Amino acid sequence: MQPVVKGRWLTHNAEDTRTLGMCLGRQARPGDFIACYGPLGAGKTTFIQGFAQGLEVTPDAYVRSPTFTLMHEYDGRCPLYHFDFYRLLRAEDVLDIGFDDYCEAGGVVIAEWADKFTEILPAKRLELAIEILATARRAIHVAASDIAYARYLHCTVEGWEV
Repeated sequence: MQPVVKGRWLTHNAEDTRTLGMCLGRQARPGDFIACYGPLGAGKTTFIQGFAQGLEVTPDAYVRSPTFTLMHEYDGRCPLYHFDFYRLLRAEDVLDIGFDDYCEAGGVVIAEWADKFTEILPAKRLELAIEILATARRAIHVAASDIAYARYLHCTVEGWEV
């Protein structure tokens, strides 16, 4: 992916990461695709919990990583389809669970461990890479493949480094 726009936020704890997710979730529109990268324990699911909140997912929904179920669906302002590719071995495995259908279903698709299968990801997407800097501190790098995704880079929270 050749990014059109890039940005970075620094968060100091899990709550900051969740708050950033909520800010970005408020920017989400049907048809968006967000690819999440980062090592185990980086905060991908924490970020997505906030994103779901910003997307107005039902407050009683418990957003958790679909590591073993591969995909969770949540109702919100528009549907949220949350994938986790961690346990999958081949791109064909992702396609076999209906990935393409969900990408065209008019909701927002977020995929954890999306860097495993970049060849099947939509060309237009937001890439979010979480880097562990210290125990609770994270650098969250974003790259948008299309100018339509630039709206995500306008999220700021007072006191954060950008």
